[in-house]
This record gives sequence, structure tokens and C-alpha cells, in this order.
Amino acid sequence: YEISLGLVGSEMCIRDRELDGMNFKLNRVRLEIKGDVGKWLGYHYRQSFNKYSDPYSLDNLSSSLELAYVNLKARHNLNFTIGKQFVNFGGYEYYVNSIRVREFSEFNNLLTAYQAGISGNWQVNPDHELCFQIVNNRNGNDEDIYPTGLPEGTAKAKIPFMYTVNWNSYYLDKTLQLRYATAVGQQTRKRYSYYFTCGNTYEKGPLLTYLDVMYTRQGIDQHGVVSRLPGTPHTAMNTEYLSIIGDVDYRVHPQWNVYVKGAYETARVYKSNGDFRKGMYRRSWNAQSSVEFFPFKQLDLFVFVLYTYRGVILEKAATQMGAIEPDTHRISLGLVYSIPVF
Repeated sequence: YEISLGLVGSEMCIRDRELDGMNFKLNRVRLEIKGDVGKWLGYHYRQSFNKYSDPYSLDNLSSSLELAYVNLKARHNLNFTIGKQFVNFGGYEYYVNSIRVREFSEFNNLLTAYQAGISGNWQVNPDHELCFQIVNNRNGNDEDIYPTGLPEGTAKAKIPFMYTVNWNSYYLDKTLQLRYATAVGQQTRKRYSYYFTCGNTYEKGPLLTYLDVMYTRQGIDQHGVVSRLPGTPHTAMNTEYLSIIGDVDYRVHPQWNVYVKGAYETARVYKSNGDFRKGMYRRSWNAQSSVEFFPFKQLDLFVFVLYTYRGVILEKAATQMGAIEPDTHRISLGLVYSIPVF
């Protein structure tokens, strides 16, 4: 068993050159239990204590329950996962244990990462893996997911599933790792969301660096960035989101790590609908820099200081609706600790 206690400490936020507030936070507290029963059966359970619990979710589970599945190992290179699990998108930032991600990109923050369903993993050879998956495309009602519910003239989907294909591969003695995926999910009748997500990671010795590209085209604005801009009248349709994320981590000393990270993200409407004109609505930049100190070799604990900047440019299509969004500066000081219970 393991309890993950993450990003604990003081946080100061500045918006539009004014102090927005300062407070103590526990951003991530999770309980994780995993193991094996015999040779062919595994299990994984994880619950977050920082999430809102929705008793009316479609999968009949609290939204605070992130993982609850069993893994059946049919053969040495073939296994099946049944239950609430990761949606198999690509990208390093999406896939890596979230306790290692100090501040997510906006794209990954908006993804619904855990859904109930079934998946199959085929280990083609030691360096290549294919994953096929069918899961729910949403875990709540349409009225809860979309900012003002479904747009007029759309009808609910009877089978709102997400279908994913994921390819993971390793090169140069596993120092180069690629995680690519494509997915399609039904939102309503005749309207779908499409995803292409990929991660390119190089890790050797003290150096870890990655470049993620995340793209989605949505028949109805499931991410909601365009629809939630101040002044927008209803849920938008025909939206596109792109995120490019780059990171460099370097362990300058066994007890010291530094990293810099940047993300460029866009939100646009690719076809006019209702009050939403075709064009770019929003561009944003996210920059991070952190210094981390690991005081104990035998404990998974570190102290950090993190600076985060998010800058936003609203394009003409958004400002004509009266939208505003200030830049944000944030300084965080705290610690991360994964506590093994037994």
C-alpha cells in the first residue's frame, strides 16, 4: 500500500500585476493499492482525496476513485484490463505518475483521464507494445460536461464510447521512448471527438527530456475553453485544441534536481456555428522552473520551489464577445512525499 502526499506547502499567486492570494495547500493526497493474486491476476486501486465526489456518474462510481481494475494475463505477452482505468492517450506528461508533474499543461488538465471499460495489451516484442481499448467517453451527464448543456439541434448518443489505439516503443537501449495514440469518441448522434497524442522522451543518466504534442478536434466543445470564455452565450461546436509541451530535467547532484518546462497551447473554432465565428480564439504560454532538494536517499521525499507563469492572448473572435483573461504568476514552496504503508 502507498499513500501519496504531493505538493504540500505555501503558494502565492499574482494576476494582472496584483496579489491574488497566498495560502497553504495540499494539492494531491491519494491512496494507492496494487498487487498480484497468483501468476495471472493483478489488481490496482487508487483514490484521490482532492476530487469532488459525484454520486450520479454514469459508471456508478465516485469521481474521486481514479483506478479500480483487475488485470487478466491470458498469455506472457497478452493481458486484458477490466474496470476503471487510464484512457490510453499518448504523451509523457499524461502517462507518467502525476505526483512527478508539478504543474500540468492546460490540455492534460482538461482530459478525462480515468474511465470504465476494457482494454487489451499485446507485447509484440520487448520494444514494441500495442494497446486497444473501449471505455466510456464521459463519466457524467451531458448537462454536467458541457458548459450550458448540449447545443440546440443535437441529440444524445445512445452508445457514447471512446475507442483508442496506443503504440509504445523503445529505442537506443530504451533511452528513447515513444508513446503515440489515436482515439475517437462519440459525443452525440453524428458528432464525435478525435484525438492524436504523442510523446517523445529521452532519458539517460541524470537527464530527462521530452516533447509532447496533443491535438483534439471536437464536434461539441468538450474541453470547454472556448465555451467558458466570459461573454460566450452557449456551448460551442466544431472546436480544435493543440498543445506542444517541452521539458528538460537534470539531476545536477544526487540530492539536487532542476527543471524547466514550457507549453504553447491554442483554442480555435474550425467551422462557424451559431454565435461562434470560425477562427483562433485563444493562445496561451505556460513556463515553469523549479529547484528540488532530496534530503534522504532512502525516502521518496523532496522539497521544492516552483515558479509558474501563464500568459494568455485572446484573439479578435474572443474579444468581440467581451472575453478577458489576465496573465498569472505563481510561486510555490513545499514538499512531495510518497509514504509506503506496508
